[in-house]
Amino acid sequence: MTKEKIAIFWFRRDLRLNDNAGLYHALRSGYKVLPIFIFDTNILNKLENKQDQRVEFIHHALSELQRSLSKLQSSILIKKGEPIEIWKLISEEYEIAEVYTNHDYEKYAIERDKQVGELLNSKGIAFYTFKDQTIFEKNEVLSGSGTPYTVFTPYSRKWKDTLNEFYLKSYPNEKYFNHFLGSEILHFPTLEEIGFKESGMNFPKKELREELISKYDQIRDIPSIAGTSRLSVHLRFGTVSIRELARKAKVLNEKWLNELIWRDFYMNILFHFPHINDGQSFRKEYDNIVWRNNEAEFKKWCAGKTGYPIVDAGMRELNTTGFMHNRVRMITASFLIKHLLIDWRWGEAYFAQKLLDFDFSANNGGWQWASSSGCDAAPYFRIFNPTSQTQKFDPELKYIKKWIPELNSFDYPRPIVEHTFARERVLKAYKEALDKK
Repeated sequence: MTKEKIAIFWFRRDLRLNDNAGLYHALRSGYKVLPIFIFDTNILNKLENKQDQRVEFIHHALSELQRSLSKLQSSILIKKGEPIEIWKLISEEYEIAEVYTNHDYEKYAIERDKQVGELLNSKGIAFYTFKDQTIFEKNEVLSGSGTPYTVFTPYSRKWKDTLNEFYLKSYPNEKYFNHFLGSEILHFPTLEEIGFKESGMNFPKKELREELISKYDQIRDIPSIAGTSRLSVHLRFGTVSIRELARKAKVLNEKWLNELIWRDFYMNILFHFPHINDGQSFRKEYDNIVWRNNEAEFKKWCAGKTGYPIVDAGMRELNTTGFMHNRVRMITASFLIKHLLIDWRWGEAYFAQKLLDFDFSANNGGWQWASSSGCDAAPYFRIFNPTSQTQKFDPELKYIKKWIPELNSFDYPRPIVEHTFARERVLKAYKEALDKK
């Protein structure tokens, strides 16, 4: 008896049923749709912490998908392994006509999708991918001369000029939910079966608080109050739709809309300038800098024991929660690079390990901004003074005291380096490096 031909939708950074571009096209393909997710061992095997909160977040999001699919008399197929090997097995187990998924812009993902696409095509299976995690991608927003923007302000102007309702329109997936493949509930692996453990983390909710967003421009820089949306992890894994958020932002607060545009901007940079995938500075002359890279000082920075309270509070918040307020991210990054003269790539890697909302393009963009080596970066002579930053953004020390209860005791360390000395040292190092170009 011939098996029924089906379509497959491959979930990755788009863990939702509603307003999902690739899933929409799969559901309208004319075939019944089997959803799948692959826990990629090429990624998981690099994670030393087996209580990794991101893996746990994905598992929670998949549990939510499974509950929704079960109400539709369907289920999600979850596998663990190398994607190419999983696809070899799946293509033998099912009679697949087409496979649908959404674009991913990171180097590994592009190579993975090329490999999987070639395998499927060799078996006569079509492989389709769609734009879903950005409003604009690739060559959709270019300068008048047809080149990619490397400065945010003109990019954001062109982004807004290009925007119309078409780009913000949701995909009406729910109209086609009856096109999911009917099946008994497939085995849903526990977190332990995947090789990880519960961390006890309470993840940020994915509801958009409109009252907060309407005041975002006034409160976004104050780390002691909950003045940011905390939706970054949901954007990272696609449990919310970027189109829905951009529609809201357009009405509620332009400053918050700009934050969404920064996200598109950094993904655009990643697409057009792939050398940043390989640990290179965007502006290659900055790779001439001679770093001190003092390991003992780096460990103190990581642990939040530099003797600079705003820096230490930020690092302790990160280590405890997987989150750090954006203003404090800039301060801590600047301190590592400009005060300790430690390679920005060390900090980038530490944030990649710890941040719940880790996204390569934004993380790399932020670190290169702080190091002055990136596109539209802070000039190298701009060096945050932690003391003045504290006076401006945490004058009553509310944020600092929350994370450093021993602040005014002998247990709190003396400053690791004196500010004026550190400033002169880094200016000299940068000047010498840039004079070589």
